[in-house]
Amino acid sequence: MDSMHVGEPDTLSPGLLDGMRNGTWLDAQRFPELEWSVDGIIPEGFGLLVAPPKAGKSWMVAGVGLACAAGGNALGKIPVARRPVLYLALEDGHRRLQSRFRTLMEGESIPAGIDVITKAQSFEVPAMIKEWLGQHPDERPLVILDTLGKVKPPKRSGEDSYAADYAIGGKLKDLIDTVPGATLLVVHHTRKAESDDFVDAVSGTQGIAGSADFILVLRRKRQAAEAVLSVTGRDVPENEYALTTEGGLWLLDGPDLTAAAEAVKTRKNTENLGDRSVDVLAYVTRNPEGVTPAQTDAALGITDSKVYLARLYKKGSLDRPVRGIYTTVTSVTSVTSPGHGTSPGPDTPVTSVTNPGEDDGEVTQGTEVTPPEEVTVPIRDES
Repeated sequence: MDSMHVGEPDTLSPGLLDGMRNGTWLDAQRFPELEWSVDGIIPEGFGLLVAPPKAGKSWMVAGVGLACAAGGNALGKIPVARRPVLYLALEDGHRRLQSRFRTLMEGESIPAGIDVITKAQSFEVPAMIKEWLGQHPDERPLVILDTLGKVKPPKRSGEDSYAADYAIGGKLKDLIDTVPGATLLVVHHTRKAESDDFVDAVSGTQGIAGSADFILVLRRKRQAAEAVLSVTGRDVPENEYALTTEGGLWLLDGPDLTAAAEAVKTRKNTENLGDRSVDVLAYVTRNPEGVTPAQTDAALGITDSKVYLARLYKKGSLDRPVRGIYTTVTSVTSVTSPGHGTSPGPDTPVTSVTNPGEDDGEVTQGTEVTPPEEVTVPIRDES
């Protein structure tokens, strides 16, 4: 007699396939559009904001929460619709929270639409969120939990770490998914190990990241005013956006997400460059039809631009279609400085330039080059 695996019935129990649908049914469905708490960055569902300690993540989520509660601009530039907000600030007291909120509101009253909880036992938090969500079933609410460590239970003896992490993440996801259009944004720490993949920055096993609908990773050097927010998710276009921060306020570096994404490329292109190199690169970028060292000298009031043009060419930041003429490359984004107008786009054809055959200024041994200057901006450095 043929035998099945131990414990398996000979036939499937009635009802096990009741939820199965075919392709025709799926093709005929009309699902609601994805809801966004912050367009392009924070969609509905369960997500993580990950950053090292004291990077400013608590200030960031507080700013997002206040913007959503008031119906203002998140990160200073992205319009958001008003919605109820629950902020579980479990590492702060009311005094600190009031001070932080007042700073972020810049003189405006703290909106009534944000509810705050500062004390809770880890086992109480899911029940608190569930009860609060029940009060706002049709309002696309936003819940912010700061931090995951305050609700994550200790791993039981012999329990698999991945399974434990996925279980807590899955529980939070199931909780927020009970209310259509709702978002649960959870603050979490990064791991210490460096990785080329920003998702690997999430502390713990991949169980936490794997259970999340979206992940935001905030990277900022200590005491730096500039940062990058990396975004990915099941329904979120993966991208990186440039941010700036001062006094606790986080702002998109540019008028919109497109500009902020371009700003990231510009920063990478000018990283470790001195002021003179940045000025030269900006001049070429404003004149994509091509420039010569003589033109650059005249425009910037210097005499050694050929050194910087050659260095930027070798670095890959500039192109040199013919000897003595430097142009932008497709990977170089616009670099502007105060006082300069808008330039033509990078597709502008190369035109005739005077002195095309002059020395293109290759850097040779013994050439004196001004080293890059390091500039740091002191800012509030609280988590």
